[in-house]
Amino acid sequence: MSKYALSCLVLTVGCVYGAFLAPELTTSLVQASRAGIGVFGTLFIVAMLIGRRIKFDPVLR
Repeated sequence: MSKYALSCLVLTVGCVYGAFLAPELTTSLVQASRAGIGVFGTLFIVAMLIGRRIKFDPVLR
């Protein structure tokens, strides 16, 4: 796992905590956390796909 994928995963987990596990937050922070889940989750998936493409490309060997 690349550093970018790991950082996106950590940010996604932090946003999940803010959105679902911390009910004392205000509604605007919960909405921002849910938006962060979508953004950082998508970036995590993209980083994982790019990492696999570069790592397993037979031309680079």
